[in-house]
Amino acid sequence: MVKIVRTLSPKQTLCWGIASFILPLLVWCAVSYIPWIWHSQVMISNAGGVVYFEPHTRIERDVFDSEVRRMHKAGLAVPQGTPVNPVYLPAPHEVAKALVTAFTTPPAQPGDPWLHQSLWHSIKLVFWAFIISSLIGVPLAILCGFSPVMSKLVEPFVEFFRYLPAPSFGALAVAILGIYDAPKIAIIVIGTLFQQILIIANTTRKIDFALLEAAYTLGASRWQLLRHVVVPGILPDVYRDQRVLLGWAWTYLIVAELIGTSSGITWFITQQARYQNFDNVYAAILMIGIIGLGSDLCLAWLGKRLFRWDRGAKK
Repeated sequence: MVKIVRTLSPKQTLCWGIASFILPLLVWCAVSYIPWIWHSQVMISNAGGVVYFEPHTRIERDVFDSEVRRMHKAGLAVPQGTPVNPVYLPAPHEVAKALVTAFTTPPAQPGDPWLHQSLWHSIKLVFWAFIISSLIGVPLAILCGFSPVMSKLVEPFVEFFRYLPAPSFGALAVAILGIYDAPKIAIIVIGTLFQQILIIANTTRKIDFALLEAAYTLGASRWQLLRHVVVPGILPDVYRDQRVLLGWAWTYLIVAELIGTSSGITWFITQQARYQNFDNVYAAILMIGIIGLGSDLCLAWLGKRLFRWDRGAKK
């Protein structure tokens, strides 16, 4: 019998998962370390006869080449340099170093938060915003998926509202909630709540109809049906939906932290970009990805143990 869907072994799954990270890293290494692939600038090591060249500055390659030709014709010392990328594209080893030094380097201004303080502040924003969004969205979504009346009453407005950009409510959120953390949390809630309602409501509708028929046959009321059949039946799928939606909360973080007073990891990224420390900028962005992926892997591991009966939890 021919298998329609091929199942990968745990070892194959691990290998392909590692390859998904190695391939982009190889491209980044190629662009950074192989001079003839890109390297649109030249790092000056010897200015030669060019008065406006200075050592350790970056010059566009076409400007450097034209000055080399001009110095040749004038019989003056030819400038020398090595191919480099623009300052906004540091090499992988520079970013890897910044992943450590960014935590040990004190802030540029006294009194400013350290990186670990900014990162912890952002984690708390995402956590509380997602908790608030879930407390409202999950019960409402299940009711919409279970009750046609609730669906018609709630979902048309939700469908409309989800197309409104969450950051556009920034000024309103600041006016109502102040300039500190409350409007930031509100923006993340707005960005995730309405998507959450639609996704989980659709998940609720996918419950096996045979389970509902069996419960009705045994005399279950609508409340008992919802409590003892629908909610336990959709719980593994809702859990997976929440893992995806948590990633959306992180995507709204950067925009949310620009509202009111700058704070968290966004403040760190903005400050480092201002001083052109782009290795720290990339390191901070990678930290967000590492935290997000790490939390998702932990939730996936937890889901396999909470929902041992669910086939999807084992994938």
